[in-house]
Amino acid sequence: MVQSSILGFPRIGANRELKKATEAYWAGKLSQQDLLNEGKRLRLEHWKIQKAAGIDVIPSNDFAFYDQVLSQIQLFGVVPERYTKYNLDPIDEYFAMGRGLQRPAADGKPAVDVPALEMVKWFDSNYHYVKPTLQDNQVFKLAANPKPVVEFLEAKEAGITTRPVLLGPVSFLHLGKADRDQSIDPISALDDLLPLYVDLLKQLKDAGAETVQIDEPILVFDLPAKVKAAFKPAYEKLGSVGSKIVLATYFGDIVHNIDVLDSLKSLYALHIDLVRNPEQLETVISALGPQQILSAGVVDGRNIWKTNFKKAIEIVESAIQKLGKDRVLVASSSSLLHTPHTLTSEKKLDPEIADWFSFAHEKTVEIATIAKAVTEGPASVREALEANAKSMQARASSKRTNDQAVKERQSNVTQEMHNRKSEFPARIAAQQKRLNLPLFPTTTIGSFPQTKEIRIQRNKFTKGEITAEEYEKFIEKEIQDVIQVQDELGLDVYVHGEPERNDMVQYFGERLNGYAFTTNGWVQSYGSRCVRPPIVVGDISRPAAMTVKESKYAASISKKPMKGMLTGPITCLRWSFPRDDVHQSVQAQQLALALRDEVVDLEKAGVYVIQVDEPALREGLPLRTGTERTNYLKWAVDSFRLSTAGVEDGTQIHSHFCYSEFQDFFYAIAALDADVLSIENSKSDAKLLKVFVDEAYPRHIGPGVYDIHSPRVPSEQEIHDRIQEMLAFLKPEQLWIDPDCGLKTRQWKETKAALTNMVNAAKSFRAQYVK
Repeated sequence: MVQSSILGFPRIGANRELKKATEAYWAGKLSQQDLLNEGKRLRLEHWKIQKAAGIDVIPSNDFAFYDQVLSQIQLFGVVPERYTKYNLDPIDEYFAMGRGLQRPAADGKPAVDVPALEMVKWFDSNYHYVKPTLQDNQVFKLAANPKPVVEFLEAKEAGITTRPVLLGPVSFLHLGKADRDQSIDPISALDDLLPLYVDLLKQLKDAGAETVQIDEPILVFDLPAKVKAAFKPAYEKLGSVGSKIVLATYFGDIVHNIDVLDSLKSLYALHIDLVRNPEQLETVISALGPQQILSAGVVDGRNIWKTNFKKAIEIVESAIQKLGKDRVLVASSSSLLHTPHTLTSEKKLDPEIADWFSFAHEKTVEIATIAKAVTEGPASVREALEANAKSMQARASSKRTNDQAVKERQSNVTQEMHNRKSEFPARIAAQQKRLNLPLFPTTTIGSFPQTKEIRIQRNKFTKGEITAEEYEKFIEKEIQDVIQVQDELGLDVYVHGEPERNDMVQYFGERLNGYAFTTNGWVQSYGSRCVRPPIVVGDISRPAAMTVKESKYAASISKKPMKGMLTGPITCLRWSFPRDDVHQSVQAQQLALALRDEVVDLEKAGVYVIQVDEPALREGLPLRTGTERTNYLKWAVDSFRLSTAGVEDGTQIHSHFCYSEFQDFFYAIAALDADVLSIENSKSDAKLLKVFVDEAYPRHIGPGVYDIHSPRVPSEQEIHDRIQEMLAFLKPEQLWIDPDCGLKTRQWKETKAALTNMVNAAKSFRAQYVK
């Protein structure tokens, strides 16, 4: 019998209940016990959904209040002393590591002021994980009542036997880093960490866990020799417990690390991603031990398109022919964390388009259906197979997917269209003459706080409860208020605050042909932050201007240069659910042409600073070096340049990157030819700045002087020290002073306080350098 399994389920709830509960707890409106109870309720609800769908192997410990890696950091005691010294409750310590904590002394408790740990993208997804941060001579300690055991027993009590999920020891360490001012190589701590895994596996076995899923996703990377060598001793030690270990990989192929499998023959099963890399199947099967089971990830855990049953069944049957039915599992390609909860919540989707989609709940049914088809034969699920084939055909033949005018325009793109009129020295001279900016110019990344009132008015407009004229007047008043705040703060380049925008990709998608949108298709990005990715369903074009009206109005009432704000083509693509029937380079070029029209129109409207954000450029980078990566960077850079190169020299092009560890492909960042780059550097210990020196980067840079993902307010001295650190790498004339990301998720009180300190720190350096 072929069993069905998934690697993980979305944790936020069908209606974002987890987000609402955690934010209520942070605001002091929900008790700690009520928060914990809500987490338990959601876990039970999600296990029942999977069981009802017919899933045989259901995961546990895939739940987290903030991030699963952060949960494991706390599980193994990898908590820096700056958090433990306050003797916080475990849940508060957990959140302090994830989002920072700034709290005055009260009720006999000392004041707390601690920043968050570094947070970066999870492989090439838009999910963010908290980096394990190790100390020299790191001491590990397994938590009492370990979370994986507690949650396994919760499910067991409800009559559901689950497969606990752990991030493997090699991946946990390799994805971590040495703490600031520490020199430890994380993988060197493996021998000290393994006994805790052994202890945990023993506790899980004693609790009744028959199998344990251990994720080692770094096997899709090009690994250093010492990291590859770590797998053999690690899994020999873990295997000694006698648990049935399912080693899971995803987001790529493992053929280049196939030699690692030779030392892992004792493992019960191996999971591979056959959506991203189906061609690895034959090689992996050949490398399996004589009794090892293959978990075949044939249902996409990263996208929302229905699974093509015919293709998926062919892949599974190919594996069965080699291994037999008892040695094959049908599974999701990865955790379903990256997909929305359920399609049944979408009451407003066009039925034609809705028929093409499958969210997490629906994917559980797909997995069970495929498993039944290969176990009992196609006749057992004939109705489902016929409906699926009909959906596949309908999508392929739909006129909504093809626009001949878009294809024609793409065919006429020339190389010259990717180049600015002049090189940077001529451009910056023209820009300085037009903008007249001071040394150490200050600005923000784009958005200002999205208040409750903004959300209420937007919701009223969406529901038709207020007129377009009433909503426009409200937005204009918000823009006026934001400009007044910037006047008071003394910033040098203004933004209009983006009060009219719901999301930096959704807003543009709603104004482009070729997109579709959900009502409740929420996906966790980090912590309580959820996004509702648009869906690219067809060829993309811009029917009308998207941002010109608001930016033009803001510029007309501003004393300082106004910055137009756009989301770049790669980010629009990566933060959407892209088509799976057309190469992503084609979709990116279509987006670039639409944005090019918008950039030119902004310039015509008198907006001479235009920021085209590309925070997802790093995210889209193929996980391995080689031809695929080179090709990606070529078309990604071309897309950005195509979108920005249509303006005159005196118009300044900015771009923003957050969580961009781009040292290994810096040449592509330079090739974007943006006049000003702003980057996330507040959590990165200035490590990103050295590359600008090594590569003699000639253009301007805003490295981000404080972390906006935390509610804590940095002091003026803290920002001053950070700027001083930056000047060790950058020339004064290169340096812009800004936060490390947009301020949409922050509150006004903390925003004004932080920006006041930022502007004052910039002014102190300006006074020092301008005599």
